[in-house]
Amino acid sequence: MKYFLRKIGFFLLTLWAVVTLNFLIPRLQPGDPAELMVQKLAGKNAQLNLAQVRAMRAMLGTPHGSLWSQYWEYMGHLAHGDFGISYTYFPYKVTDVIGQGLWWTLVLVACTQILSFVIGVMLGAYAAWRRNSRFDSIVTLGSTFVGTLQPFWIALLLLYVFAYSLGWFPTSGGYSQSTPGWNLGFVYDAVSHAFLPAVALMIVTPIGWILGMRNTMIMNLGEDYIRLAKAKGLPDRTVALRYAARNALLPSVTGFALALGGLLGGAILVETAFDYPGLGRLMGEAVANKDYPLLQTLMLLTTTGVLIANLIADLLYGVLDPRARRAER
Repeated sequence: MKYFLRKIGFFLLTLWAVVTLNFLIPRLQPGDPAELMVQKLAGKNAQLNLAQVRAMRAMLGTPHGSLWSQYWEYMGHLAHGDFGISYTYFPYKVTDVIGQGLWWTLVLVACTQILSFVIGVMLGAYAAWRRNSRFDSIVTLGSTFVGTLQPFWIALLLLYVFAYSLGWFPTSGGYSQSTPGWNLGFVYDAVSHAFLPAVALMIVTPIGWILGMRNTMIMNLGEDYIRLAKAKGLPDRTVALRYAARNALLPSVTGFALALGGLLGGAILVETAFDYPGLGRLMGEAVANKDYPLLQTLMLLTTTGVLIANLIADLLYGVLDPRARRAER
């Protein structure tokens, strides 16, 4: 019980630190969102009208007063689930704006993360079992090379070849002119728009799982219980899957939980390259427009997702491995 209470205590303390930093960091940025919006409306070289700036601040409801009073006002709004109004998509609420982009990111990034994890773990386990073979060399060297490439660069290459040159897939957006809904035409349209962003993420994402699983499993293959299993005459398939791969999978499961928690942030650069209507594109727009309510909520959503995933992984570790609980005593 002490182990679980300690983990929950760390979670609450970290969550408070994250919420506080989430309040402070956007306010450390120079500039004023109201001034930025007035300057956009008036033109780049026009002189700033202070009366219009004050009116814009009143319309947006930008916070005022001391930093301390803003902090307590911010915490009060969080407690009531009030995240404010988006400056970029005024007068829509931040929750409405995020709600529209959330499902696009969940479908795109969650599918690619799960597929990447399964493919990466399987390739890494097989490469470890056949270590020093041609397959192992190809997988290891290929993964190391592909891992140096940036997803944004891969996204631009895919766009040039398959969208602009060959015309096989759409160049941007989440869907074309079809009406959103659960019908075959829209699903096909959405899948065709999501295909290239998914491929851009799928090329790089499995690399970490491949190399991590391979290295951990090779270490396990040198343990005494593996030699004992082989000495007892157990089939290679049983030794590989039920003994070596099973134990090597635990660190990867922890990393997968963290990756799932972080997926809410979306793949910012990939979504920006394809103009995909997910959370990553929203975050880029929020930074460019100094949309503090939208930016704060996206950052809070992402970090809270990582913390919750980490807590679940820690609690599961305590249940699955009694040595973790004994180490905390």
